[in-house]
Amino acid sequence: MSTAVAVFALRANNQHMVQLRDTVYAADKSNGDTETALRNLQSYVTTHMNTNLSAGNNAVYPPIQLKYSSDRLVQQQSSQTSKSNDEIYTDAQHYCEQQNPTDFSGRNRVPCIQQYVQSHISVTQPSSVPDALYKFSFVSPRWSPDLAGWSQVIAGLSWVAFVASFVARRWFKRTVA
Repeated sequence: MSTAVAVFALRANNQHMVQLRDTVYAADKSNGDTETALRNLQSYVTTHMNTNLSAGNNAVYPPIQLKYSSDRLVQQQSSQTSKSNDEIYTDAQHYCEQQNPTDFSGRNRVPCIQQYVQSHISVTQPSSVPDALYKFSFVSPRWSPDLAGWSQVIAGLSWVAFVASFVARRWFKRTVA
């Protein structure tokens, strides 16, 4: 009986983890409160058995990857870089106008602008977004003191008692006969 309870409790643990994981993905997609959803998932996974986030040998690692958060971070960084590059180009035009105020054709200003941009643009290239901002992995315990864990303990002890009584009966029958 306790074995059946353990199986159903382990399944319930896994199903609840899947619901929490789906909540994290939904919050990520809608730009909602992913921090709270991740905290709820982490606290559940780290305290309950059978809540492993990876599935199979070809599972993605780390198992929680917030695609939409990553895309938003990359877009934000790209727009900041674009804005910075626009400012550099504007600064280059002003700088070169001051260097060559009498040049109306732009023949001397174009190389000046190119040189100014080349010397300043390397600083504002987009950097990569750190993985820690959108990739997460939580480890579930091998045993936890919940319904599934205690059911397994009781089931294990019951099986040991059953095998011990079976062996004892057989041994007593041989010695008596």
